[in-house]
Amino acid sequence: MESKQLIAKALKKEFLSAKEGQFLFENVPTAELMWVANELRQMQVPGNTVTWQIDRNVNTTNACTANCKFCNFFRHPKHEEVYITDIETYKTKIEETIKFGGDQLLLQGGHHPDLGLEYYCKLFRELKALYPEIKLHALGPPEVAHICKIDGISHWQALTALKKAGMDSMPGAGAEILSDRVRRLISKGKCTGQEWLDIMKAAHQIGLTTSATMMFGHIETLEERFDHLVRIREVQEQKPEGENGFLAFIAWPFMDDGTLLQRVKGINNNVTADEYLRMVAICRIMLPNIKNIQTSWLTVGADTAQLTLHGGANDMGSIMIEENVVSVAGAPHRFTSENIETCILEAGFTPELRNQMYKKRRKPKQMKIQEIDY
Repeated sequence: MESKQLIAKALKKEFLSAKEGQFLFENVPTAELMWVANELRQMQVPGNTVTWQIDRNVNTTNACTANCKFCNFFRHPKHEEVYITDIETYKTKIEETIKFGGDQLLLQGGHHPDLGLEYYCKLFRELKALYPEIKLHALGPPEVAHICKIDGISHWQALTALKKAGMDSMPGAGAEILSDRVRRLISKGKCTGQEWLDIMKAAHQIGLTTSATMMFGHIETLEERFDHLVRIREVQEQKPEGENGFLAFIAWPFMDDGTLLQRVKGINNNVTADEYLRMVAICRIMLPNIKNIQTSWLTVGADTAQLTLHGGANDMGSIMIEENVVSVAGAPHRFTSENIETCILEAGFTPELRNQMYKKRRKPKQMKIQEIDY
């Protein structure tokens, strides 16, 4: 293989095979990979704008039977610290979110053995009745798979009911690495890689916009990273015409602090800033059919995130008024509405507030900018 030919192919927005993508990743200098990715970014999202969002990650429950070895957030369902978020807490958190200019809740939680479809549909209907303007970016394929298992229903049945109850879109949570070898070792209690993909296909079929993700830098091989990207791309190719399918892709490095993978297996996050820049760039190159590539400032920090904006990324994601999962594994970074815009400006771009559908939002006039203590 020759890198020049592969770059020429990529710049035509042609699909590279997993082996071709890996060859570029292993053989092309970072600056050149970033240049190619930036060219593709300008084809997909032309101009100098970098988007960002205001939302809040609220966890439905911390009870979970999945037992992921990279998660410090979950508790065994019989643990004394287990909770299920009550409606009064939701009301408080939503009203705070609105004061901070937010328009969305990212609703996720553990695999609680007693919470099935009826519970989530009732919750979504109640939240929408109270706050019809708030969008629910909710659950994720592993949670949907868990609901289906509890109730003995199909992916289509679960997703259709959840959408009718008020689910506006679905995050790409729980993808990690789609290789079942990896999943058996780090998240045995979650759905398989193929079921994750099948749930996303079903979501796209009923008109739910989703995102896709990858958590890398733990026990996966490079071959498994690139197989992951190709499988995501293939599902996007199958979305119905006129639907968004995967509207965004986000990759981030494994956060290791205090996790079972670190304590028991000795697996640490050794992803350097350079490797992260290369991964963001190669994601743009490998996924020409996904419009938006989001950088993970939460896990890599502002400086590295700023550089990714010159190498394929066009979105800074959310300020995350609240985030409780990745943070407890060692992601210390925080943004407010004010300093995320400053960060984008200092990188040489124009910040633009967006909603989950990547449509421009006006900043609310009366909007607090300080962080809340949660």
